[in-house]
Amino acid sequence: MDIARPDLARKKKIRQGAYGVLATVVIVLITFGVQQLQPAAPRVDRNTVYIDTVQRGPMVRQVRGTGTLVPEEIRWIPATTEGNVERIVIDPGAEVTPASVIVELSNPELEQQAQEAELNLRAAETRYENRRVELESDLLLQRATLASVEAALTVARLEAAADAELARDGLVSSLQLERKQATEREQETRFALEQERLRMSETTMAAKLAVEQAEVDRLRALWELRRDQVADLRVRAGMAGVLQQVPLDEGQRVTAGANLARVGDPTVLKAELRIAETQAKDVQIGQVASVDTRNGVIAGRVVRIDPAVENGTVTVDVTLEGELPRGARPDLTVDGTIELERLDEVVYVGRPVFGQEESTVSLFRVHDEDGSASRTRVRLGRASVNTIEVLEGLEPGDEVVLSDMSAWDEFDRVRLD
Repeated sequence: MDIARPDLARKKKIRQGAYGVLATVVIVLITFGVQQLQPAAPRVDRNTVYIDTVQRGPMVRQVRGTGTLVPEEIRWIPATTEGNVERIVIDPGAEVTPASVIVELSNPELEQQAQEAELNLRAAETRYENRRVELESDLLLQRATLASVEAALTVARLEAAADAELARDGLVSSLQLERKQATEREQETRFALEQERLRMSETTMAAKLAVEQAEVDRLRALWELRRDQVADLRVRAGMAGVLQQVPLDEGQRVTAGANLARVGDPTVLKAELRIAETQAKDVQIGQVASVDTRNGVIAGRVVRIDPAVENGTVTVDVTLEGELPRGARPDLTVDGTIELERLDEVVYVGRPVFGQEESTVSLFRVHDEDGSASRTRVRLGRASVNTIEVLEGLEPGDEVVLSDMSAWDEFDRVRLD
């Protein structure tokens, strides 16, 4: 027969209760632990991102821009007068000399004006000669009159002197002597007046001829202007070089001052670089530069900085030093790099995609022990074309991801596989 054991039932209930409490505690702990877990770090293909190592040492600050090669000596040939384009003699790309005729223009009205100016000049020159002859004839008459008066004065002086001798001997009356002396004084006065008239005639002659000469000079200048304008209808290069542009069509009407052609010297070129306005603030005249023509790199130096900003860029002229590589020609597209300064013993790294100088950015620093990368705030300093100074957040030897990581902005940690 079975014997009841109440103590065993109580122990069993106590044991079951302890198991229940223990299970409840375990469940609570597991739930709390799960809540504290971070989301799984996303995986990023290591081959799709660019990783660079932070370094300490000298860093060269540079700015880069694209541009073109242009001749240092360029001449635009303007039209000196209106005209119609009769013929384009030379096409762009041809070598020219100063006397090479590039374009032939026509202007019948100008040619007629040149002929009229020449005729007016010839008429003025004829009037000048006639006037000169008339004045010289009058001058000769004045000189002849002066000579006659001078002769009469000489006779009067001789007669007065003779009568004075005779008067001392009592042979001539005092009245006759006074008449002779009066005649002498009269001739002296006439002689002085005729001399003054001759001087005035000479002065008047020069003044009258100066008026005629001024008219001749005016008409000659007008004729030379018209003659030169007619000659300029045959547009010449004016310098040795290569014809670059002729923005005209045959039959086109051009106005005075319009550009007819552009000639440049292809043997002396410079680079016109377009630098972003945010980077051009540190560019100065005299800085060292290099220009890549894709067929060679040429050393250069900054010689001019455009004071104006155009389309977000500043034009910087770089003179080229040394021999030009083959294929270098005007309007060739080039890449230029300007050296701003050299920094000694700074911490730097490759330039991130969104890393601007004097800014704070978030970069993923790589942990070699587990292949992960965590987000780190980095303060950046001065920047160059490919590198940038690190002020805070990284140490030499650290590896950081420089690629665009905006797709993982919501994560502070990624795994690099």
